[in-house]
Amino acid sequence: MSAQPKVSVQNVAKIYAGTVVLERLDLDIAAGSLCTIVGASGCGKSTFLRMLLSQETPSRGRILIDGEPLPTEPTPDRGIVFQRYSVFPHLTVEENLILSSEFDAAPFSGKLRGAARTKAREEIAETLDRIGLSPARDRYPAQLSGGMQQRLAIAQALLKKPKILLLDEPFGALDPGIRADMQELLIELWRELSMTIFMVTHDIHEAFKLGTRVLVFDKIRHDPDAPDRWGATITYDLPLGRPGAQTIPDAKALFALKNTTRGDAPNA
Repeated sequence: MSAQPKVSVQNVAKIYAGTVVLERLDLDIAAGSLCTIVGASGCGKSTFLRMLLSQETPSRGRILIDGEPLPTEPTPDRGIVFQRYSVFPHLTVEENLILSSEFDAAPFSGKLRGAARTKAREEIAETLDRIGLSPARDRYPAQLSGGMQQRLAIAQALLKKPKILLLDEPFGALDPGIRADMQELLIELWRELSMTIFMVTHDIHEAFKLGTRVLVFDKIRHDPDAPDRWGATITYDLPLGRPGAQTIPDAKALFALKNTTRGDAPNA
C-alpha cells in the first residue's frame, strides 16, 4: 500500500475574469519532496504557489494536504519566501525575527517585555545559528548583503517550523556566487528539517540541480481566435535523484521533447 501523498492536486483550474490561467492540474507529491517548477513567464507558476498557500482558491478541483482539504487561509505549517526580501528595514535581524513571536503572544500591543522577550530571543537563537546569521543579529537589513537579506527572509519562514515551504524565485536577484551558496544552504535545510518544498525558478539548471522532481508548466492547447480559452498545465513531470546529483540537460533539448507523461492534448 503506497503512502498517502503530502500534497494532492486534483483536476485544479484557475480562471481570472474569463481568462484561464491554469487547467487540468493533477499530481501527488510525497512528503519530503523538493519540487522545482519552471516554465514561461505568465504561465501560472506563482499562481500555483499562491493556491498552495491559500492566498488564492482553485476555480475548479481541489487541493489536499495529508488527505484533508486545503485550509481556506494561510496557516503556520506553510511558509513562503519571495524574491523580494520581506523584511522590515527599521528593525535589526533579531527584531525582525522576534516580531512574529510578539504578534503571536501579544496581538494587541505587538510587544514582548521582560522574561517573555528573553524567552523569544532564546527561541530564535537556534534559527539564527542554523541560517548563519548569529554574527549579524544586531545589524539592520541595509547593512546586510543580498545573500544575508535572503537568509533573513528564509529564517522568518522557518520560525514557524513549516512542513511545506514555498519559494517564489528566491535567488533570482542574487549574483552567481551568492546564489550558489544559497542553493547549498537550501539543500542543507531541506535535509535537516525534512520539509516538502515547492520552488519556482526561471533557471532550468537550478531546477535540475536542486529538485528531486521537476515540474514544467506550459500551454499545450491554443486557440488563435480565443487566446484566453486555455491555460497552462503540467507538461513534464520529471522524477530525479537527490539534489546536486542530477545530470542537467540542455534547456533547448528539454523543451523540444514531446510530452512523455500526459500524451498530446487535444486542440479543442
